[in-house]
Amino acid sequence: MKNIRNFCIIAHIDHGKSTLADRLLDYTGSVTEREKQEQLLDSMDLERERGITIKSHAIQMDYIHEGEEYILNLIDTPGHVDFSYEVSRSIAACEGALLVVDAAQSIQAQTISNLYLALENDLEIIPVLNKVDLPSANPEEVTDDIVDLLGCDPSEIIPASAKTGLGIKEILDAIINRIPAPSGKVDAPLRALIFDSVYNPFRGVETFFRVINGTIKKGQHIKFVNTDKNYYADEVGTLKLKQLPKKEIKTGDVGYLITGIKDAREVKVGDTITGADNPTTEAVAGFEDVKPMVFAGIYPVDTEDYEELRASMEKLQLNDASLVFTPESSAALGFGFRCGFLGMLHLEIIQERLEREFDMTVITTVPNVSYHAYTNKNPDEVILVNNPSDLPEPSKLDRVEEPYIKASIITKADYVGPVMSLCIEKRGEITNQTYLTTERVELTFDMPLAEIVFDFYDRLKTVSRGYASFDYAPIGMRTSKLVKVDVLLNANKVDALSALLHVDNAYDIGKKMCEKLKELIPRQQFDIPIQAAIGAKIIARETVKALRKDVTAKCYGGDISRKRKLLEKQKKGKKRMRQVGNVEIPQEAFMAVLKLND
Repeated sequence: MKNIRNFCIIAHIDHGKSTLADRLLDYTGSVTEREKQEQLLDSMDLERERGITIKSHAIQMDYIHEGEEYILNLIDTPGHVDFSYEVSRSIAACEGALLVVDAAQSIQAQTISNLYLALENDLEIIPVLNKVDLPSANPEEVTDDIVDLLGCDPSEIIPASAKTGLGIKEILDAIINRIPAPSGKVDAPLRALIFDSVYNPFRGVETFFRVINGTIKKGQHIKFVNTDKNYYADEVGTLKLKQLPKKEIKTGDVGYLITGIKDAREVKVGDTITGADNPTTEAVAGFEDVKPMVFAGIYPVDTEDYEELRASMEKLQLNDASLVFTPESSAALGFGFRCGFLGMLHLEIIQERLEREFDMTVITTVPNVSYHAYTNKNPDEVILVNNPSDLPEPSKLDRVEEPYIKASIITKADYVGPVMSLCIEKRGEITNQTYLTTERVELTFDMPLAEIVFDFYDRLKTVSRGYASFDYAPIGMRTSKLVKVDVLLNANKVDALSALLHVDNAYDIGKKMCEKLKELIPRQQFDIPIQAAIGAKIIARETVKALRKDVTAKCYGGDISRKRKLLEKQKKGKKRMRQVGNVEIPQEAFMAVLKLND
């Protein structure tokens, strides 16, 4: 056990985490020349294209240091804020972390939030200054930033370049010398933490775990503590680039387990594995069910594809247990699903995977968050509102609570003004402002989650010219004055475009929605009124003008009354058309509502 080291890599998006992992694998000889490729641990096409880690991967390396053989388990973490719960479980499975900071970009919000997670779990932090070979790198200044943040000695910071391979040996030596070996009792009852799982269509769910106490053997009768279900360990093994079956996995080591489970929802990240015959008395702390933060409706473009969409969603759920969906129907779009996501990135990825992997063209409605509504009749009973149409009538409504988050934004000092005014416009309240250096400021806001769902991230990048980094954590529900704004087309409500908005913003957003729809809805032979309404009160209106056909062209000479007669006839025809005519809404209209400020 003294020769095992478990560590993870903490970094902001694009600071070189995946490249550093590639170099470590090369240096320790864990990959052959033939298997080498960029971003080796990112297996999805989407991850390679976007250059982000969506699904974390664990891998084991063997390394000889001063004549002794060591086993290094790299437990990778996804970098994006939407997957912070998975990051927290990966961190709980380690004893140490490499804190990777880009020498050109310095410390960003994500790095700090993941660093705090690591410090809460008492991990040994090894700071690594990456990309020192770049012409724009500023190693001295960034070193000072890291020293201020960690309170470490400047000599402890390892300068490296994952691209050229500089500093890789020093990093490996530091992992062995500075990160403590796992502590645990080999003879205690089995206690292991599940930090990830993937679905294999041939073998069911593969569970990745870290043994904290005891050993897990092939063929053993095991139990998952939080779901209280029993299984047989058909196969256990360690995670090299390919899986390597073993007879048993001992205390402190990391491995995979195959039990033939076919439903990914039975394996919950953060759960504890123990023996069924001799169970442990204490589960690993910190387990929680992943809660969706953002909800959106997903509908097939063709209503006949509903069953096919259901099958595709179920298959996706096998791979991604944090996707939640329930069937719902809409008057405008027919049958579809109400889906819960961890955040906007998660929503984009699911949408893209549906299109790529299952060839499904889908319409996504305006995303919203889940609210708590209380009625006058029973002010203590919570009504969960995931969809604007679930909101009770205004006359029966006592109050509505919405989820709030604590947002931390790190930006250059020059952009503090624009960033503040953006956050205040989004109903944020500033709670703290700290100068990390003379150039960089950390701003902390309490703001409603609903305001971030729309176009917040894009606009933050715009006002700070790409310099601001952003991270958030939920802080609970607060009472707000919210109203439901409906969009009426040709006097018919379009339920897919309804939104719950704050009273102060309702008029502006209603007006912008109408203007945007006016641009996108194709002209018909009759006038189409587009209205935004709160209850029965119309707050904004735009009209898509009718296409005019010149009916009097063939009428030359003669009396004016002939022309008037033709125009009257046309007027009656248009009126009749408007009563039976229906308006097609293009898919861009649903998505355009998200980008109202463009």
